[in-house]
Amino acid sequence: MDTTTVSAKSLITLDIGNTITRALFFDVVSGRYRFLASASAPTTAAAPLFDVTEGAWRAIEELQNITSRTFFSEKEGMIIPSTQDNQGVDVMVATMSAGNPISVVTVGLLDNVSLLNARHLAQTTYADVIAKISLNDQLTSTERINLLTEKRPDLIIIAGGTDKGASKALLSIIESIGLSSFLLDDGLRPHILYTGNEELQEEMKKGLAKISKLHIAPNILPVLGKENIYPAQNELNEIYKDVRKRQTGGIREVLSWTEGNFTSTASALGRVIRFLSEKYEPEKGVMGVDIGSYATVLAAASSGEETLRVFPNLGVGAGSTGVLENSSLEEITRWLPFHIPEQDVRDYINNKSAYPSSLPTESDQLEIEIALAKQALRIAVEKTIPSLHKRPSAFRSLMPPIEPFIGSGRILTNAPTRAQSLSILLDGLQPTGVTTLALDQNGILPGLGAASEINPLLTVQVIESNTFLNLGTIIAPIGYARPGTPILRIRVNREDGRTFTREIKSGSLTILPIELGEKVSLHLRPLHRFDVGMGGPGKSGKVNAVGGSLGIIIDTRGRPLPFSLDPEKNWKRNDTWIKTLLKYE
Repeated sequence: MDTTTVSAKSLITLDIGNTITRALFFDVVSGRYRFLASASAPTTAAAPLFDVTEGAWRAIEELQNITSRTFFSEKEGMIIPSTQDNQGVDVMVATMSAGNPISVVTVGLLDNVSLLNARHLAQTTYADVIAKISLNDQLTSTERINLLTEKRPDLIIIAGGTDKGASKALLSIIESIGLSSFLLDDGLRPHILYTGNEELQEEMKKGLAKISKLHIAPNILPVLGKENIYPAQNELNEIYKDVRKRQTGGIREVLSWTEGNFTSTASALGRVIRFLSEKYEPEKGVMGVDIGSYATVLAAASSGEETLRVFPNLGVGAGSTGVLENSSLEEITRWLPFHIPEQDVRDYINNKSAYPSSLPTESDQLEIEIALAKQALRIAVEKTIPSLHKRPSAFRSLMPPIEPFIGSGRILTNAPTRAQSLSILLDGLQPTGVTTLALDQNGILPGLGAASEINPLLTVQVIESNTFLNLGTIIAPIGYARPGTPILRIRVNREDGRTFTREIKSGSLTILPIELGEKVSLHLRPLHRFDVGMGGPGKSGKVNAVGGSLGIIIDTRGRPLPFSLDPEKNWKRNDTWIKTLLKYE
């Protein structure tokens, strides 16, 4: 790939999160794009200001202090493009995850086909599906109209029917949608995204274009078994932008700075992961993980084919009560390394939800947040795994082989130790085979995704500058054996000719002391028909690996990770595991 610079331009990316607004600065150094500085400030989308620009100004002002470069003036505002004396910036892009999820009603023919596709589409942004309408719901036209006028969604997604397939069955539902929109005031009428049978597009325009904000995208399911979601995702992102512009103060000004280069943080993450999947091993794919205050986002891609899932109200701040709503308290506390009274855990979760910007001040509070992060990630992973398996497998309930995983979010980047960051990713993702866990330590992934549309060269060169921190190479065999049974023999060959051998037992977490950046060759010989990703159960093989900040980690604890019915055993085991990781910190 040609990575020479052409018409080099400086760039600021602005990421407006629920608690933090982050500004990142990129420019050319020695003929190549580099990430140069980051700054952050509290987000001001909510009370008392209800205007995102205040938080954005503060973050950019901090960026000025760090870089000694003026980006805005009291008189002129943002200086775009940059001046001859190197003040200002040439280009700005913005991403956003702040704000309540947009409310969505999904409409389709059948629950397990078109409605499922419509839900998958809604899950690619910060959305809450508040109702669904289908032929199976047995609602009358009047009841459907009442439902829509009562719910008043921001968006209605209509899917259904393969191209050139049956279409009349959907027309009666569309008529109810039109009537419900007609009954609402202009300002309350929802966006309507039609992504069904192409032969109904003209009917949609005739019936809905004049009384609603109609958007039409190519059919999600043009042929049975072949999903085509990307065009609809792009249209959905435009709708997200419009809804945020209407609901959130200051967005219009941000749009003026960026000339419309504004997208959801999740969409930008998906875009850069799709980009990375074409750079790394195409067959295995790449996954990006963002554990935020309010939402958890998973973006996976292989050979450019993307799976994006957004889980609102599933985070470690404002969304922490959502973790409790989606799991029992016992499922959260089983991740703790020692006993904390259940009422203390519940109280902390409720307090964190009410005051998401608060920071843990005691070890107990930090461990609760780490447990929340693991459980939020685990819920998201379990709901996403079925979409990740592209071919038949005996382990369809487990994470398929992916290389690498890249984690982002303040709970990971601001953890006191890298061992805790790795522990959250390892326990939440539970990868299989041989892979790498990396950390987006500067939070640049969404910015790179947003920038890739207007400056792909910048995205390429910044990624090639080793901007991600390698936490460690992970080796996780799959199989069944009693704890303590030898299941893997591994020989490590160093570049200087030295070798050593380890025999690994089932139920353990083992670290090979390989220095950060050190390249080694590993010969893996699984026992008792364990599968280590070398071509099937019991198959041996060689693989090249690089030491991470915590070396090379061999995880034979089992997949899925087993838990005891005795809470005390879980706490002791968790304590042993984190101490194992901390030894190499």
